[in-house]
Amino acid sequence: MKYDAIVVASGKGERMQLGYNKVFLLLEDNRSVLEHSLSCFVDDDDCQKIVLVINEKTDFTNDKLVVCSGGEKRSDSVYNGLLKCESEYVMVHDGARPYLKKEDLNNLKQALINEDAAILAGVSTNTLKEVNEDGYITKTIDRSKVYQALTPQACKREILLKAYKEKDINKEYTDEASLLEGLVKVKVVVGSSDNIKITYPSDIK
Repeated sequence: MKYDAIVVASGKGERMQLGYNKVFLLLEDNRSVLEHSLSCFVDDDDCQKIVLVINEKTDFTNDKLVVCSGGEKRSDSVYNGLLKCESEYVMVHDGARPYLKKEDLNNLKQALINEDAAILAGVSTNTLKEVNEDGYITKTIDRSKVYQALTPQACKREILLKAYKEKDINKEYTDEASLLEGLVKVKVVVGSSDNIKITYPSDIK
């Protein structure tokens, strides 16, 4: 199955306290977080185009690569990238997730054979509590029914475009699945716990 990948890397990353975009942080092999995040798609023959959504200049080059600017919110950035896509399917990935495994990517592609939309997600291993605004527990949540959303999140391009056209402008959408809920069924594919999003300085360890 052929797809285009949208890699979102236009966030400010203020919680990392670096003073620059965290995707340019060099890891142990002297390659940046961004290079690692792009590598799975560069190496995948099914990926036809990589749309990098970023507001800074980057030295990374590849025949698949197309660059566009990000928007005010994450959803705006994804939409900017979506307009550059042409394949039947699109995958949206966080530029700050450098440890996507090829196996997880393949499992996600496999799910799309029978599904219109699918996302990688992690199982919840901790006991989960619902807490009110005063900081008190109101109930314990059944963790077997709760998953932590990861990326990539994949969908047929035309369906995702439709979701953007019909979205509630007063609602905040933190990922593509929240935009698609109610429009199509979104399949969960369990992914590796290594697929973290680098957000805080402690994540580098």
